[in-house]
Amino acid sequence: MRGFGSDNHSGVHPQIMAALTQVNVDHEPSYGTDSVSEKAIQLFRQHFGSQAEVFFVFNGTGSNISALKAMTQSYNSVLCSDVSHMNVDEVGGPETSACKLIPLKSTLGKISIEEAKKHCIRRGDQHFAQVKAISLTQPTELGTCYSLEEIKAFCDWAHSEGLLVHMDGARIANAVTRLNTSFKEMTTDLGVDVVSFGGTKNGLMMGEAVVFLKPELAQNFKYIRKQLTQLPSKTRFISAQFIAYFENDLWKKIAQHSLQKAQELEALVKDIPSVKITAPVESNVVFATIPAKWVKELRKQFFFYVWDESTFECRWMTSWDTHTNDITGFAEALKQLSHRAE
Repeated sequence: MRGFGSDNHSGVHPQIMAALTQVNVDHEPSYGTDSVSEKAIQLFRQHFGSQAEVFFVFNGTGSNISALKAMTQSYNSVLCSDVSHMNVDEVGGPETSACKLIPLKSTLGKISIEEAKKHCIRRGDQHFAQVKAISLTQPTELGTCYSLEEIKAFCDWAHSEGLLVHMDGARIANAVTRLNTSFKEMTTDLGVDVVSFGGTKNGLMMGEAVVFLKPELAQNFKYIRKQLTQLPSKTRFISAQFIAYFENDLWKKIAQHSLQKAQELEALVKDIPSVKITAPVESNVVFATIPAKWVKELRKQFFFYVWDESTFECRWMTSWDTHTNDITGFAEALKQLSHRAE
């Protein structure tokens, strides 16, 4: 059964699977001291700048929590979107292991500087968690993208307030591709301090990276990563995937494919009666409301999640292996349900 539940549901891209097989020979030193990991780090530096410090971790939640812990003290707080993954889907992990989160009201997943300013208060008050950083999700949970100008404005404002900027980039390649820019131009050049760089949702079996663009923040990260159980022993099996991901611009091909399929899906379903697109399609996801009674019938053929049970807003995600037949079959199923309702 195929569907649009999540880009986590897809398998491993064949080129990345081949990379895993290629390093599954002989012996290599453990805990990131191997030659494969060093090559992967150099590739990251080609994309983010020579100053970047790169650490491989197991998963997205781990990358976010460990990054925030490196950026803050336990008495600090971090501003983030109310619908961000770290606020909604990490079961309080950032607050248990790092610092307090202050969720900001978002519009289509994006937060504003005006909203952030409201929470930069009570500086020096020993009774109040001291704001230390702001986290931007790029692209957002609703698939929208901050423009380069918006990111630059956030970074300039944050730094003027003595705050650090974290970017949750679980699908960062999609934003780079959508904005027709580069990783460096979207992060390093704009003033982003730390990036949680996603791999799992982008064709990898598992594995993410924490990329410090302000290298002094990484001074004690090796201890933080170990303490938070995010230090892989056989690190080469994560780093080898990133080598394949970056070489020959596979990252861009994966992003282009998943973005194109989302746009194709939107084009085929947007005019179907009772289907209402609810967010701009700027990443590999289409959000739409449909009649509640359609959900069960559709899920018999194509799995997907209901994002908001109160409105039956649904999330339809594409991935590197989404086929045109998946798109046309789903659209046809929606049309048939619509015809029955007439």
